[in-house]
Amino acid sequence: MQAKSISRRKLLQMMGTTGATALGLPVLAIATAKAVDNLKPGDYTWHPEKSPSGPVAIIVSLPEQRVYVYRNGIEIAVSTCSTGKPGHSTPTGVFTILQKDKHHHSSTYNNAPMPNMNRLTWSGIALHAGKLPGYPASHGCVRLPLAFSEKLFTVTHLGTPVIIANAHSAPADVVHPGQVLSADARGEFAHVADTKAKTPPAAHPVAQVAAASEVPDPEIDPRDNIDAPSGPAVVPVPATAILVSSADQRIMVLDNGEIVAEGSATITEPATPLGHHVFVLSDVNDTDSQLHWHTFGFSHEIGADVDAADLATIQRIRGEHAVIEAIRTRMHPGTIMVTVDQPLHEDTRTAQDFVVMTTEAS
Repeated sequence: MQAKSISRRKLLQMMGTTGATALGLPVLAIATAKAVDNLKPGDYTWHPEKSPSGPVAIIVSLPEQRVYVYRNGIEIAVSTCSTGKPGHSTPTGVFTILQKDKHHHSSTYNNAPMPNMNRLTWSGIALHAGKLPGYPASHGCVRLPLAFSEKLFTVTHLGTPVIIANAHSAPADVVHPGQVLSADARGEFAHVADTKAKTPPAAHPVAQVAAASEVPDPEIDPRDNIDAPSGPAVVPVPATAILVSSADQRIMVLDNGEIVAEGSATITEPATPLGHHVFVLSDVNDTDSQLHWHTFGFSHEIGADVDAADLATIQRIRGEHAVIEAIRTRMHPGTIMVTVDQPLHEDTRTAQDFVVMTTEAS
């Protein structure tokens, strides 16, 4: 079992009573935490050199009005943001970037520019540059400082996971010995080189009908004419996601938002929740087939005490052989696995948007 991560807020509270020396914490880490908490609207930090490569994951903290960017499990950026105002709240849950458009304009608001858009749902939720008054003021989107949105646009790709939450954990590392969600003790995951050799399926189409349960954001109209995304239209390998629901006792495997396999899940200690977690695969060791994951915990409940998952979470889950085979042949750095304690029905996940919503837009 891994030690619990200390949140930035708890860290600062501890500093106020015990001090850095008593905690044995680096002064630089404490100074960084202070600096991030003191960001004013429009401010951000950007240090990609801390982790030059690896899968990216983004957390949007609604209570803090902050966006945290991690690459290979290391925080490389923090920015202020403005999310949905009352009556147009930003939904919480797990999303992936479905489409990138550097020069997006809204057809609803007099062709208003919304630069550096990373689309999260086809019904209108996105990350993009916009006004930052210091409080939630959008129609559901996540507004970012212009300069930060330009930098963020350079490190995201189709399939990058974005967690929007009222509470979240710092990332933790999990190393799994060669298998995950096993049907039995046989078999190992394909090496990364094997996966790269496969021809990826076509990119997700732009024109899609929004799910009826999602409230369209007037800022991003799904009927807009979308400019051609910057860079290649298809990522080098498919954006693969594994969804596990303890409520449904079900596993789904998706490539680029399309379900490619699904089946029943057997979860040990079924009375104990799995928790809401996102696992991002950072590496597959070619020597011993170990899987290196970065894990993030999240919750839609304000102020919830959220922990990152550990190895025991993975080891509790087993799946049908056909589903495990579908997973085995798709594992590559950037693959994500999401565990939830809610059903995977149409109101919380659609086949055309990879979305696991814990609360809906309003």
